[in-house]
Amino acid sequence: MAFRPDKLFLSGLLFFCMAIAVSSHSRQFTTPNVSRLTDFFPRVPIDHVYSKYYGGSNVQLISNGSMATLVLDKSSGAGLVSQNKYYYGFFSAAIKLPSGLSSGVVVAFYLSNADTYPHNHDEIDIELLGHDKRNDWVLQTNVYANGSVSTGREEKFYLWFDPTVQHHHYSILWNNYHTVFLVDNIPVREFTHNSAYPYVYPSKPMSVYATIWDASEWATHGGKYPVNYKYAPFVASFAQMEVNGCISNPTVPASSCSKVNPSSLDPVNGQDFAKLSQQQDIRYLHSLTRNINRMTRAKPCDWKMYKRQELHWIRRTHVCKI
Repeated sequence: MAFRPDKLFLSGLLFFCMAIAVSSHSRQFTTPNVSRLTDFFPRVPIDHVYSKYYGGSNVQLISNGSMATLVLDKSSGAGLVSQNKYYYGFFSAAIKLPSGLSSGVVVAFYLSNADTYPHNHDEIDIELLGHDKRNDWVLQTNVYANGSVSTGREEKFYLWFDPTVQHHHYSILWNNYHTVFLVDNIPVREFTHNSAYPYVYPSKPMSVYATIWDASEWATHGGKYPVNYKYAPFVASFAQMEVNGCISNPTVPASSCSKVNPSSLDPVNGQDFAKLSQQQDIRYLHSLTRNINRMTRAKPCDWKMYKRQELHWIRRTHVCKI
């Protein structure tokens, strides 16, 4: 839909240009100053918290268990799964993605209970989609509730850095107030718990997963570029893993998890934590996003349903026409 460049557009454009410097090749980006949530919580030895999920020898623990490599080759992908299920918490991993041509490859860090609830599972996904020759990595997020992704449908963002050079933090904050996705401690998406519609919010204990797998059917440009095993093995490195949440106990009601340690810095009961430590960052992104939405006249696909509950990073790929 065409629109006239009016004062609002020009002011938004000026703000946009002053705030960022993005290049599809250099990935230069002036990021906001944020509180480092990853500094609040201890890092865990991987083998103390995770077990092999699948992949056999394609899962390797190194550096005294502080780092894991997950490999995708012709024989298999690989994965880790937490030894406990959690009801609310803060979960983070520093991930270094496979270098070179990795179209069709997906590296994921996510929460799920599909093993326990195959027909009405909850899931909170961070998926990193392999690139084609243009070298544009894509971050995809999803939120499933009771088997449905109707309100937490996928949102995609270009990363503003090369994720194959060094480790970067990818984090999920999940509590009764909202779910926040963060990259290098910068909030990139928020999914708010609407008490009027509790069935569309993840509400059951979930395990934590780290995986690498072949998603040739859809991952890169809708399956246009499948995995080319000529460039295998594809190696993803996970380090600085943090798992801080309420461990699910079948003998204790799940609702009790939201009442544990009601501290303003407790991610298990995070409404105050969000207000105190993230609100400045979220306002900054929300303001920036609002200007960009005005410039592009684009809105989230589920605009009518959740009306600005979602925060979109500046270079999003999932944009719907009005």
